[in-house]
Amino acid sequence: MSTSEAILDSDYQDTDSDADFQYRSLSTAAIASVVFGVVSALTFLAGNNSLQASLMLCPIPVVGLICGFVALKKIREMPDQLTGFNAAVAGIVMSSLGLVGGLSYASYIYATEVPPGYVRLSFHDLRPDEIELKAKEFVPRDVKTLDNQPVFIKGYMRPSTHVSKTGTPVRHNVSRFLLVRDSNECCFGDISTVKYYDQMLVQLTEGLTTDYSGGMFRVAGKLRVVPADAKAGRREPAYLLEADYVQ
Repeated sequence: MSTSEAILDSDYQDTDSDADFQYRSLSTAAIASVVFGVVSALTFLAGNNSLQASLMLCPIPVVGLICGFVALKKIREMPDQLTGFNAAVAGIVMSSLGLVGGLSYASYIYATEVPPGYVRLSFHDLRPDEIELKAKEFVPRDVKTLDNQPVFIKGYMRPSTHVSKTGTPVRHNVSRFLLVRDSNECCFGDISTVKYYDQMLVQLTEGLTTDYSGGMFRVAGKLRVVPADAKAGRREPAYLLEADYVQ
């Protein structure tokens, strides 16, 4: 065989080798499933605060599941063009854990967070509806019935609630603070803009203290309602809590 014939023969062999190798693209649906599966872990974090927050994040793992099953279907239909089977399965598993596990965890927290003997209350309950406002009832009737009763409520501590003699905020061994509805939309700005139904003055019982934190507080105690401080235009706390439990 001449040198030129050997080169041609080698070229034909390389062509046959290239024909045996076929490129398969990674399924974008499989990638999306993995991404949504990872983000689904947020349902656990949200569930630690509230069941509602966890429910609001449920679309994330649902989308992850849909993307994962779509990816598996397409990969099976076009095995010579698509790859990513393992990634799709991983996305489905993580999304399932985020959906089922996250909701189960949030439900468990919700069912066990209220100490025995206390009535669950929320800042949403403290806000009068349109009918009550028209009747100039600034404290909801259901809340009035809870006056001097043991209640449980969740919220956030305003960082500047209590100050020392030097004017600096007290962040350790706090025994009195303002509990507010949230830390963003309504309640960490100018105190004069905070509605009376978005705040509750908490006085911990003797010997009980807590430290400032940006996280959610769970507080329980005897509720005191001051309707006079709930009149239109007034922003002082109309709700006081003599708390014997804080977490």
